[in-house]
Amino acid sequence: MQDLFDGDAKRGEQFRICWDDFYVDFSKNHLTQETLTLLTELAEECQLNEAMSHYFGGSVINATEGRAVLHTALRAPRNQDVRVDGENIIPGVHAVIDQIKSFSQGVIDGTITSSSGQPFTDVVNIGIGGSDLGPVMVTEALAHYKTHLNLHYMSNVDGDHVMEVLQNVTPETTLFVVVSKSFTTQETLSNATTAKQWLVDALGEQAVADHFVAVSTNLTMINDFGIDPQNVFPMNDWVGGRFSLWSAVGLSIALGVGPDHFEELLQGAHAMDTHFANTPLHENIPVVLALINLWYNNFYGAESEAIIPYTQYLHRLPAYLQQGIMESNGKSVDREGNAVDYQTGNLIWGEPGTNSQHAFFQLIHQGTKLIPAHFIGFKTPLHGKQDHHDKLMANFFAQTEALMKGKSAETVRSEGVEESLVPFKVFAGNKPTTTLLIDKLTPSSLGKLVAMYEHKIFVEGILWNIYSYDQWGVELGKQLANTILKEIVNKKGGAHDSSTSCLLRTYKG
Repeated sequence: MQDLFDGDAKRGEQFRICWDDFYVDFSKNHLTQETLTLLTELAEECQLNEAMSHYFGGSVINATEGRAVLHTALRAPRNQDVRVDGENIIPGVHAVIDQIKSFSQGVIDGTITSSSGQPFTDVVNIGIGGSDLGPVMVTEALAHYKTHLNLHYMSNVDGDHVMEVLQNVTPETTLFVVVSKSFTTQETLSNATTAKQWLVDALGEQAVADHFVAVSTNLTMINDFGIDPQNVFPMNDWVGGRFSLWSAVGLSIALGVGPDHFEELLQGAHAMDTHFANTPLHENIPVVLALINLWYNNFYGAESEAIIPYTQYLHRLPAYLQQGIMESNGKSVDREGNAVDYQTGNLIWGEPGTNSQHAFFQLIHQGTKLIPAHFIGFKTPLHGKQDHHDKLMANFFAQTEALMKGKSAETVRSEGVEESLVPFKVFAGNKPTTTLLIDKLTPSSLGKLVAMYEHKIFVEGILWNIYSYDQWGVELGKQLANTILKEIVNKKGGAHDSSTSCLLRTYKG
């Protein structure tokens, strides 16, 4: 890469995309213009543009489950027309958005109160997977914009986790948001039942209707649980869980940062949708990022991709993208059901800088693995502390330059280092990074960033000829867990391998 920069003084200007408040620099990658041209031709040969039309148009692209994939419709303006089975779904989408805005504003301003007539002070979101990771990530990312409500998240079926949440809230002023499309998800229903009993013990059965709302489609079970039908927010089959934060699943986001900021989040995502849908492939941010990932994954043998945001606010972004990317593209059969003979998906990991520099950067700089990385930074700090921000961003820029340039043995020797130590202080360099520099962390810019990764996932699935929108790989463990739970409760052994049998005997005493 150093040779590429030495041979082209304008490389940094040529290998970048400037769009809206995003500056995407991909010049510090193992790419030439010929590489990009060939990769773009590959995308065209895979009929990416046609696939994008199906994606936005409501076609059944989640073929194994027979569903459209229309999280993009959740942030479309009211005047758009997107049809599923011949019906325009946009009016229904905005009816839910209006319901979210009205309810969240009522809770925030105190016109919607608890069973004792007190304003709510705390909100506990009960969900798992996409019903947890998205809302957690966004409310943490937008903490600067938070309302007076304190947000808590209950996901793991671990009872210790549940009780740690409950002991930090007060029954009289706590609102619970139960998020489960089927209202049968084991973890969510178990946690909701425990929370309900905790509330009933303190306030009585009649309090449930005032303190619980549901994001679900199972009206029968919701009614049996005791939730007021007026406080049910619907979901749709054409939105997968890991892409659902834009839907009623985002109710806790609207409560946490306010309905206006939630709407700005949706608008930002729609702006990225428009960019993705209408921009030529070679200037299209999600497309170029997907092509670069394919280049490293399938031609260089890279197995992971590091996401390194230089803001503490985005500390949950890598975990959120782990589900989005690894659950979507962790597939080993193609669309015809045949085993693939090439790599798909990749491992997603990361932590905020500068913390990560003092943790795993040693492996990236001097280890044996090729680890392409995304560096995400912002020009303007939210609290003004310019001295801190300049130091943060100095590290942001320095790390990508250091990873690219490295440090030769000659340079180390010129610094007077003892010869026996020279090999230990050499940096090979040539480590690829992509830099995303964004004006400011706002609800809108966050919406653009998340939508960018969503579309990157889609493009990669097309290039690999796999289905990105099912997740059958999570089913087997659930099925076995249900069987084993019955054996534990009934104190009866079952037919297992010797390892599992020994473990169960040890657990049950």
